[in-house]
Amino acid sequence: MRTAVGTGDGDSPIEELTRVAAMRRDVSRAEEVAVRRARQAGLSWAEIGLLLGVSKQAMHKKYRKVG
Repeated sequence: MRTAVGTGDGDSPIEELTRVAAMRRDVSRAEEVAVRRARQAGLSWAEIGLLLGVSKQAMHKKYRKVG
């Protein structure tokens, strides 16, 4: 079954997984920046967690060093 991740019919599983890994890194970085900006703007861990679909405890645990 093909997904939107692949860019062509000739993609090997290695190429596809390499792209997925790169996307995960990009999303992780973007999330950290967004969380830092949200905290600087005064949002609570509960508000950030709600927006990201996780508990405030999970947010605080993952990003406690962010602020």
